[in-house]
Amino acid sequence: MMPVRVNERISVAGQPDPAGFVDFAKQGFAAVINARPDGEEPGQPGNAAEKISAAAAGLSYRFVPVNGSEITEADIAGFQAAMAEARGPVVAHCKSGTRALTLYVLGEVLEGRMKAADVQTFGEGLGFDLAGARRWLEKAASPRPQVKAFFEPRTCSVQYVVSDPATKRCAIIDPVLDFDEMSGATGTVNADAILAYIESERMTVEWILDTHPHADHFSAAHYLNGKTGAPTAIGVHVTDVQRLWKEIYNWPALAIEGSQWDRLFADGDTFEIGGLTARVMFSPGHTLASVTYVVGDAAFVHDTMFTPDSGTARADFPGGSAAALWQSIQAILSLPEETRLFSGHDYQPGGRHPRWESTVAAQKRANPHIAGMDEAGFVALRQARDRTLPKPKLMLHALQVNIRGGQLPEPEENGRRYLKIPLDAL
Repeated sequence: MMPVRVNERISVAGQPDPAGFVDFAKQGFAAVINARPDGEEPGQPGNAAEKISAAAAGLSYRFVPVNGSEITEADIAGFQAAMAEARGPVVAHCKSGTRALTLYVLGEVLEGRMKAADVQTFGEGLGFDLAGARRWLEKAASPRPQVKAFFEPRTCSVQYVVSDPATKRCAIIDPVLDFDEMSGATGTVNADAILAYIESERMTVEWILDTHPHADHFSAAHYLNGKTGAPTAIGVHVTDVQRLWKEIYNWPALAIEGSQWDRLFADGDTFEIGGLTARVMFSPGHTLASVTYVVGDAAFVHDTMFTPDSGTARADFPGGSAAALWQSIQAILSLPEETRLFSGHDYQPGGRHPRWESTVAAQKRANPHIAGMDEAGFVALRQARDRTLPKPKLMLHALQVNIRGGQLPEPEENGRRYLKIPLDAL
């Protein structure tokens, strides 16, 4: 197979067979990027086989699978990162080479090295139709909420800044406070990165939002409130979670009326982010208190659904319910099909790049927990899967912080703060 040379750094190709990887090495390539999802057609080698073939040929290998009509900024960033890590020329492939070239040119445009108006002509010069890339850029430039994601690899959490481009007003969603369970050390590296981005974009923070009390990381809401003065908010049913965990922790002094936040949102409540109107959807199932924030064409769905190749969230935490989760998912899927859905975690199945954005249409079509499923089937699948999952390692640490809006325990007489771990409680 002869790849099409784009420049000295990258060439693109159609689907190689196992012998093609040896040819790539002979042609002087150092790395392969596979942009093709598994299972597109019978006989396709697939990610696992390609990884073995690449290693046998002495090539580094990265998996950045995309559907051509559903490329996201995370996919473009993943492709750029794979190129940056390569120690020599890269050959990127999909079925025909078009998606691989699309990922490359979109990165070039977003990084300012190519003009959007030149994309179509650039593709034609190489023998490819990049109309899909042109449409992607046109859609990205249309008036809609701007979303910036921050992936936290220790807990595979995704934090967001959603903003109104017209007013430069924004909200921070699900920020992470750093915590190392081995040393007990806390930190603000992730939260400070969000603040640095907001400052660089000259934005003003209007809200600090949690979608639910997280079980796998500490919330940085309280820290960011102190830095920005912006009000904190969460769903009103956080009081049910407080009541539940007050008993588990045997914590008589815990206030359970939600006073740790500036506002508690009920189902259907609205609020403003600059000129954008945001709406709250009560989305229980993963927890008793989970909510979805819908801002224009963007919905922040926390841990109801992940990207389609990753299924849905567990529902076996105290207060969780697979049946309630199914109903919450159906409500989210009733949004317009082009609605962008932003998930709270990504666990990178198959070793692919981190990604967190999908659409209602993509979830209906490709999420195996949803497509062709009814409630009974979903509940049975979810309950069976949840029985195999260990509890999050930070669950007992995090909940006592997160049911207080990210406030750490008060210092004791020696000036140190202490967490309380209930033994045999779960």
